[in-house]
Amino acid sequence: MVKKISIIILCNILFWGFFQISPIIPEASDTVIINQDQVNIRQGPGLSYPIVKKANKNDSFSVIKEEADWIQLNLSGDKKGWVANWLVTKNKGSSESQAGSDAEVNTNDLRVRKGPGTNFQVIGYLNKGDKVKVLETNENWIEISSGFGEGWVSKQFLDISSSGKKNNDNTSKDKIIGEGTIQASSLNVRSKPSLSGTVLGKLPKGTNVQVYSQSTEWTEIQYSSQRAWISSQFIELQSDSKKSNSSQSTPSGIFGTVTATSMNVRNTAALDGKIIGTVLKGQKFTILEEKNNWAKVEYKQGNYGWIAGWYLEKSTSQDKSPTSQSIKESTVTIIHNGTNIRSAASVNAGVIQRANTGDTFAIKSLQNDWYEIVLKNGKSGFVAGWIVTVNGSAPQVEKPGGEMHLKDKTIIIDPGHGGGDNGTTGARGTLEKNLTIRTAGLLYDKLKSSGANVYLTRSNDTYLSLQGRVSTSHYHSADAFISIHYDSITDRSVNGMTTYFYHDYQKSLAETLNSSIVSQTKLKNRGTRFGDYHVLRENKQAASLLELGYLSNPTEEMTVNSNQYQETAASGIFNGLALYFKGK
Repeated sequence: MVKKISIIILCNILFWGFFQISPIIPEASDTVIINQDQVNIRQGPGLSYPIVKKANKNDSFSVIKEEADWIQLNLSGDKKGWVANWLVTKNKGSSESQAGSDAEVNTNDLRVRKGPGTNFQVIGYLNKGDKVKVLETNENWIEISSGFGEGWVSKQFLDISSSGKKNNDNTSKDKIIGEGTIQASSLNVRSKPSLSGTVLGKLPKGTNVQVYSQSTEWTEIQYSSQRAWISSQFIELQSDSKKSNSSQSTPSGIFGTVTATSMNVRNTAALDGKIIGTVLKGQKFTILEEKNNWAKVEYKQGNYGWIAGWYLEKSTSQDKSPTSQSIKESTVTIIHNGTNIRSAASVNAGVIQRANTGDTFAIKSLQNDWYEIVLKNGKSGFVAGWIVTVNGSAPQVEKPGGEMHLKDKTIIIDPGHGGGDNGTTGARGTLEKNLTIRTAGLLYDKLKSSGANVYLTRSNDTYLSLQGRVSTSHYHSADAFISIHYDSITDRSVNGMTTYFYHDYQKSLAETLNSSIVSQTKLKNRGTRFGDYHVLRENKQAASLLELGYLSNPTEEMTVNSNQYQETAASGIFNGLALYFKGK
């Protein structure tokens, strides 16, 4: 009997030991992208192991296996190494992407925005039948490349062409339009036609590649048995004698007028140059120098930068002032009753008149973000550019939204649960781990479009320990750590959302988020509370854990599963973060 019991105990030890120490063996197609510069790749799964390699941001490696918070990578040849999972972004190779697909607009006056949400600035309009290229998608928004640059549109107003999808098959029947030669010393090859695309590798100067399509910004090529994208300015087609890497001065008296609604000014003549300013449609500048289809201009007094030449209309006109004839021939229309007309271009200037909806005034000049207008008595007044609409070719002033407070902030989004940890299961079968990743994905896109440095603790259905999640926050010195969850209780009538904090320095973030999310989603507010959760208690950064509704309540489960709720919840978190940083 004792012997039998001993055998049973031994079997149990072996059985449970297997599940505790067995590594996660991912699909062969899984890859990770390094999300920091100079990341240590180690000989084994721990900080005590020697460093075998240093990897740079955007380097990509295939995954061999995972153990706890560490991932074993295939480095090159037979070499292997380990990296902490909070230093990488995981990609599922089996996931099907629509990046690179062609799409057609199915409505008129479709707003193109700077980010995926209605609170982002409108940068242009598209009409029914217009063709665009898909860069990225989420469940509600699509990032596109169009004639006036990159932007986001509502998903329901685009028809994506299945025939226009990029093909990774070697037997593709798409026509090769020619060959090109790489002109840059080391050119990034990306997974989609955007600087946010994953870097698949690099091509040295002089490399010849097959070209499938080309626009002013991106060229589609064959790379390592798949379709990929490179910057058009650094490839010369065999039949293209115009492209050159040499810089050339521009004869004096050449001017360029901005044709895009809004265009970034960069510190170098390249799309990956640092953004140092913005110019608006209708502004005219002296072109000081040209390089690779970029123009160097004095975009404001004493400040110089580069703007894309394909959005400039060149001329020899001597009128280079932003308050040119094109502005003087334009008008503004008042869109709110009781709009203040002031004596100077400042909110502190005295009010000399009030105007009502529909009133129209001729524009005399543009001063900063204020229009100088001609009043009915012939005198001048000033109206804020962001509260009127413009008729004519004068630039439309857009007042920065909440995104201005998020720029350069480091934010960690932590989708709760994942892998073998499903979290709670809803009354109708919803898995919490799937819902948290949906909300996180929508929030990620919004924050990324605002210029924030955003990191996901997990980007797919994988398990990550609580300590690994906190380590991500500490490693990146997060300005805010947001852990996303959905709630459950035995009483199915309970509903609403709750926001948690642990340390006093986390309370302000939690309260601001709570107010914003409730205002946006209209869910019952269960308040901001103290919560003894590991990701809060062990976190040295400002952190909050969100319970965004009860899956145990069948009605609320249906609500939180809807696209509309997911969009409003992500917007609520986004706006809450903007308000939090605005107040700091």
